[in-house]
Amino acid sequence: MILAGDIGGTKTHLGLFAAPGEDPVRLSTYPSADYERLPDLVSDFLSVHGVEVRYACLAVAAPIAEGKGSQVNLPWPVHGHELADHLQIPGVRVINDLEANAHGIAGLGPDDFAVLNEGDPGATGNAAVISAGTGLGEAGLYWDGERHHPFSSEGGHTDFAPRSDLEAALFGQMELEFGHVSYERVCSGMGLANIYRFLGGPDAEPAAIAQAGLDGTEERASWALDLLVSIYGAEAGNLALKLMATGGVYVGGGVAPKILPKLEDGAFMRAFVDKGRFRTLLERIPVRVILNEKAALFGAARCATAALADAEAAADRLTLVRSR
Repeated sequence: MILAGDIGGTKTHLGLFAAPGEDPVRLSTYPSADYERLPDLVSDFLSVHGVEVRYACLAVAAPIAEGKGSQVNLPWPVHGHELADHLQIPGVRVINDLEANAHGIAGLGPDDFAVLNEGDPGATGNAAVISAGTGLGEAGLYWDGERHHPFSSEGGHTDFAPRSDLEAALFGQMELEFGHVSYERVCSGMGLANIYRFLGGPDAEPAAIAQAGLDGTEERASWALDLLVSIYGAEAGNLALKLMATGGVYVGGGVAPKILPKLEDGAFMRAFVDKGRFRTLLERIPVRVILNEKAALFGAARCATAALADAEAAADRLTLVRSR
């Protein structure tokens, strides 16, 4: 059995897969902050389901280096070797959650997307994923002429570039509070809360602000949501240009499905294509919202299966060499 995990700052999804592309045999979701260590969380999950794990892949909302994920938006670090020792399995692959999301796209169907821009029929080339959730993640998919190769980035932490007097004032307040103002500070769950405070609202949970903005029950919440959507579209367009993502831009994360009516009202795409002489190019790019919140989990399962196949092939080659 393959163990796949999608580990975020708020929630951790764990699934057991018999094969990639199939629905998980078992699936559970846990509040990440309820546990002091990842191995404890995984042990709780496996103790309920009682199966043998052959390999694992964890998608982590953090930069990855040497099989480790740092604590940018997580309550604890993630070490692949530590979990492999704990589970007594050959290995645990740790990848960025947006890279996993990109891997998972290939396993999704038409019903897993909402279309914001049809773009050119049969569009090909590089693609991009941008996902606002607890933070803001970005990833790319390099097109080699036959298939896509996902790769991670930390583009969400690049400098926020204001496009209006209002955004410049927002930048000024965020700079006073945080010093460096990244896109994540204004385009994420925390970003919505920051924008709402900037507009004169009290401290509030992002989900409550978003719902009030969608319902139209609180004027500041509506303004905050409108501003976030415009910034989101602008940064998605920036990413499309940086990667020449003519094959499509995918909007993922936990925020997009919850505010889909706002994303579909036109403001997102107006900001997306508002790039001067490159408007025509951006208008030809398909833009879709990922509705399936398990996309990263499915991508992690695909990566774990591939890693296990590589490990087994390497072991077979070593056995063959030793037998000669």
